[in-house]
Amino acid sequence: MKILRINTRERTYKYEDMGEYAGLGGRALTSRIVRKEVPADAHALSADNKLIFAPGLLSGTMAANSGRISVGAKSPLTGSIKESNSGGMLSQKLAKLGLAAVVLEDKPEKDAPFTAIRITKDGVEFSDAPDREGKDNYEYQKVLDEAFGGKATVALIGTAGEQCLQASTIQFTDPFGNPARSAGRGGMGAVMGSKRVRCIAVDNSGAKGIEYADKDAFKAANKRWTEILKTHPVTGQGLAGFGTAILVNIINEAGALPTKNFRSGQYEHAADVSGEKMSELIEKRGGKVHEGCHPGCVMQCSQRYVDENGEYVTSGFEYETLWGFGPNGLVHDIDLIAEMDRVCDEKGIDTIEMANAVTMAMEGGLIEWGDGPAAKALLEKVGTDDPLGRIIGNGTGSTAAAFGVDRVPTVKNQALPAYDPRAVKGVGVTYATNPMGGDHTAGYAVCQNVLKVGGDVDGMKDDGNVELSKNLQVATASIDSTGMCLFVAFAVLDTPDAMQVLCDLLNARYGGNITPDDALALGVQTLKDEHSFNADAGFTKHDDQLPRWFKEALPPHNVTWDYSEEDLQAAKTF
Repeated sequence: MKILRINTRERTYKYEDMGEYAGLGGRALTSRIVRKEVPADAHALSADNKLIFAPGLLSGTMAANSGRISVGAKSPLTGSIKESNSGGMLSQKLAKLGLAAVVLEDKPEKDAPFTAIRITKDGVEFSDAPDREGKDNYEYQKVLDEAFGGKATVALIGTAGEQCLQASTIQFTDPFGNPARSAGRGGMGAVMGSKRVRCIAVDNSGAKGIEYADKDAFKAANKRWTEILKTHPVTGQGLAGFGTAILVNIINEAGALPTKNFRSGQYEHAADVSGEKMSELIEKRGGKVHEGCHPGCVMQCSQRYVDENGEYVTSGFEYETLWGFGPNGLVHDIDLIAEMDRVCDEKGIDTIEMANAVTMAMEGGLIEWGDGPAAKALLEKVGTDDPLGRIIGNGTGSTAAAFGVDRVPTVKNQALPAYDPRAVKGVGVTYATNPMGGDHTAGYAVCQNVLKVGGDVDGMKDDGNVELSKNLQVATASIDSTGMCLFVAFAVLDTPDAMQVLCDLLNARYGGNITPDDALALGVQTLKDEHSFNADAGFTKHDDQLPRWFKEALPPHNVTWDYSEEDLQAAKTF
């Protein structure tokens, strides 16, 4: 495996051996490169920052659900280190080209033309990117298909990324050619935009592909791995039937669904925006209830949502998006929420950040609570010449500051997702202490707090949740480094031999004798890289806490947030 380094100012490239980065992949690799090569005090949009795309250690193989990609840099939104994880096609194609990472370095002058980069088995080609001519991402993707012959998988930024807005994403084409998957959180699109790169096309035609140390052993391990995923009730049934949106009714029933900017844990119209409702409409209208976000996915938790005329609207219609544009702003028109999801993909902006930003506009009196059309109109301003679009597109904190709002649901300036931390305290600890700001995926304690997968820790009590979050953060960092979908954790937590099977896959791919302890040690080292970068960037324990207003009691269970800074630091002690 090689590292491909691209100088975005000179439009040159070089391949390097892995060297000191040998044995790393995915998040472990992106975070190590950022730690070693990016000055912690650098401005995130400066030439000193680097943008890294890294497939996981198992990406490109026949292993089920191994097609995730890690995108890393210093975040312009949080100022901390960032790894943003996505599905799509890019990870597997990079791996099949023998690339462990693509690193974008330096930056051109601000008025330089945007670059299109094409990576093939023969090297790298640079050209001026085709003009957008007013097109958002879906239409522009068609232009790129024509430019690259329809064979390339593309990573692209939208107009939000071109303006270097802090909530901008990098969009990836899915198996059906739609730019519907995103490295959503932390403003990675702004970093790509600062380097004047509009798109990266990857075509692995004619490449040698993946080599295995022991292909027969890999096939045997993958057979067991696939069985583990297909037979678990969450990964084999629940996600395929309703996607992540199955959580709407579950989290609402638990009293943990943030409603009207985290004022209540239940929403009276939750059923109208639930996974059950979504699947009912998809079936009725002729859409597709389940499909994968990358080849080899056996969970099939994505879907193809269509309007009442049967026309495609969006894919990957996630729980967090339904919550954010729904209950948190008192909107319960699921079609309108789907349209807002589509706008976010078109502009290249993060749905969680944007949903909370729209809620800040409601708090500040710019639009009324529950006014979905007005919320959509705000999103449509992002990436345009309208200054209001710049305010919204820079995220929740930016919007709150512009309209004088003091009830701001952020940690390290990144907006909180769809689980109230007072009722799901394990997730609250993760929000506060993970290296990347308000993020649920970094340690998804909903498993034990609500779903009772992998154990039972009461999410409404303090006891046990700091240790729970810490352990999950370690495991997540390890999984993110393999290229596996994070949702494999549901099955792994409940299956005694699952971690060993994962290690069997790694050993059959590369040779060696990796143990589950080794895999977890990789997670620990990744977190140490991330926390040490943040410390050098000026973050302290005072930044590892939720906003004070979470001390308010949350209906219906009247739970509060009571952890001290000292309590929370235990989640960062390894």
